[in-house]
Amino acid sequence: QVQLVESGGGLVQAGGSLRLSCAASERTFSTYIMGWFRQAPGKERDFVARINWGGGSTFYADSVKGRFTISRDNAKNTVYLQMNSLKPEDTAVYYCTADRNTLGSPRYWGQGTQVTVSS
Repeated sequence: QVQLVESGGGLVQAGGSLRLSCAASERTFSTYIMGWFRQAPGKERDFVARINWGGGSTFYADSVKGRFTISRDNAKNTVYLQMNSLKPEDTAVYYCTADRNTLGSPRYWGQGTQVTVSS
């Protein structure tokens, strides 16, 4: 069982930046593909970004490409999401995920952290 704890959310003005962190309990963290999803009020949960085991391969939703960067530190069992040039439409609860493959919905989810971008 992998436990994921997100942090770093908050309120920021449009054009600002935030960095989300997700700490994992799993000692074999480096064997997991890590990702971020988000859910805005009244909308479905959407994929944001993911990163492979070693951090050498990343993939982003078109809506965040060029503004968000996912990274990981396997020595610290932590994955990050650097969010720049934030827009009001980025307002959502952001969830960290972990799985050993990319088939279907990720197996493990964090509790989420709220990001609010004011205009």
